[in-house]
Amino acid sequence: MAPEFVCGQGALDLAGRYAHNLGMRHLLLVTDPGVRAVGWAEAVGESLTEAGVSFTIYDSVSPNPRAGEVMAGAEVYWSEGCNGIVAVGGGSPMDCAKGIGIVSVSGRDILSFEGVDRVPLPPPPLICVPTTAGTSADISQFAIIGDEEGRRKVAIISKALVPDVSLLDPEPLTTMPRDLTVDSGIDALTHAIEAYVSNASSPITDLHALESIRLTSKAMPAVLENPDDLNLRFSTLLASLHAGLAFSNASVGAVHAMAHALGGVYDLAHGRCNALLLEYVIEANYEAASIRYDRIGAILGQGQDEWMSPAGVVAAFRRSLGISGTLSTLGVTRDMIPALAERAYVDPCLATNPRDLSREEIEEIYERAL
Repeated sequence: MAPEFVCGQGALDLAGRYAHNLGMRHLLLVTDPGVRAVGWAEAVGESLTEAGVSFTIYDSVSPNPRAGEVMAGAEVYWSEGCNGIVAVGGGSPMDCAKGIGIVSVSGRDILSFEGVDRVPLPPPPLICVPTTAGTSADISQFAIIGDEEGRRKVAIISKALVPDVSLLDPEPLTTMPRDLTVDSGIDALTHAIEAYVSNASSPITDLHALESIRLTSKAMPAVLENPDDLNLRFSTLLASLHAGLAFSNASVGAVHAMAHALGGVYDLAHGRCNALLLEYVIEANYEAASIRYDRIGAILGQGQDEWMSPAGVVAAFRRSLGISGTLSTLGVTRDMIPALAERAYVDPCLATNPRDLSREEIEEIYERAL
């Protein structure tokens, strides 16, 4: 499964043409305050206006989108008479937009769609313009929505959630802060690694996963030194695209299941959670997929100590990007580990982990990452 995607500088300016071609008369433009502040939502709005497509902006989206925000967005969608959606931003606006689309045709609470293949009706057309390189929400069949009352993240996985079009323009990435660049890049890397070792991987997803790892290993350190270099930004965008094509079809594993639990309880940045968990999950999974992990280590660790383990290579790479500390430095406490492990154990992403992990083993991974 993959949407149509257009790659290259100026892709953003095609939003109006695609909206018109998809029959959108009045659409909901879903974004967030940060993206509006740097002008990318307005740039897309100009393209829509030039194509004769009217729109209403909805920007009440948090860094980890909440169910209440999805439901409020659906109310705006209905009240404004919309017949399509454009999402401009990172994973949060895009996931929120997917949720709004689901609710707009069903009228049901977004949390009722939790799980795999539980979206019975196709949502309205969706165009995505990503402004980060990592979540791959613009091409995936995943949406992660926060359940505020339950303090958890809900995974909704359905082919109905694959957007219609993704416009991959490197220019919006130049306004990303350094921390967001790093966190989103590690998210892409984690997507690729988990897709490659997934028990649902295939020769096609393997190609995309390995190319994503190769691109990330070279482009991420370089783009931190030259954040305005559009060629480097484009390489990180391609890494995210390849990772998305891999994990949207092969799914992910324990890192994401555990990171979702952390994000739900502590409202932490998803990419940073991935970064601090990845090496410990690799250690736990290694015997179940040693050949594949060794290949990942060889790509990511070129020029490093050849005797370093894949987990060690990953740890060295994230430290080279300036990611230090542990889960405890993010505020995670030992007394919450059993509850976190319980949430991770029932996350659908765990189903494709290369090794069956018990609750106790998940607890041990959290303990090591503290």
